Amino acid sequence: MPVRITWWGHATCTVEESGVRVLTDPLFAGRLAHLRRRRGSLPPPEAAAADVAVVSHLHADHLHLPSLARLAPGTPVLVPRGAPRAVPGLARLGHLALAEVGPGDAVRVAGLRIRAVSALHDGRRLPYGPRLAPALGYVVEGEDRTYFAGDTGLFASMAAEVGPVDVALLPVGGWGPFLGPGHLDARRAARALASLAAPRRAVPVHYGTYWPIGLDAVRPHEFHAPGEEFVRHAAELAPEVAVAVLAHGESVVA
Repeated sequence: MPVRITWWGHATCTVEESGVRVLTDPLFAGRLAHLRRRRGSLPPPEAAAADVAVVSHLHADHLHLPSLARLAPGTPVLVPRGAPRAVPGLARLGHLALAEVGPGDAVRVAGLRIRAVSALHDGRRLPYGPRLAPALGYVVEGEDRTYFAGDTGLFASMAAEVGPVDVALLPVGGWGPFLGPGHLDARRAARALASLAAPRRAVPVHYGTYWPIGLDAVRPHEFHAPGEEFVRHAAELAPEVAVAVLAHGESVVA
């Protein structure tokens, strides 16, 4: 059964693999601190339907407590090791089955194997505290293998840690006019794609959804352009991979 990817915006996707729904970095808010959702309707209630959720790192646009609270009681949620200590608010989500993981750990859920891999990113719960939990990516393994990179920069061991995959969900931008270290832009994301073994499909994520209030006119191409720029760079660097640029709420069968 082919894997089905639905992009709800930012880094939030549903990966439907072998009849199991895996939700990545759930974020269902219209506004988060100084960010507002500029494009795409808020995800419908069914977006929170998941058999398991994965959280890549502790930044509030990836580990969003009100969005996690919408998950059904008993839903397994994989979080970076140390997350409950770094984010005390997780204790209020007692209806969820939290599991702490680090790079190299693998968890079996509903017939799938979900493997945590490294990410090159500052995974702290900003603006508080020291680095208490790693930033992660995840590989969802069923009949197909789907790599959700979370938020990351390029690093030398990426391809070796991830291993062969069929589908890659790669961040290609951010939520502001400038990307700091530990991020992929469209060109670097295409380089990451080219380094991976055997993906047949790539989906760009983490762009074109949230933007700082009052900065709509500042470098607007960084909001609108990364998806299509990734298509162009991927055609050059990884021409054998089909790229699907999704609208918010749109799905693709890979």
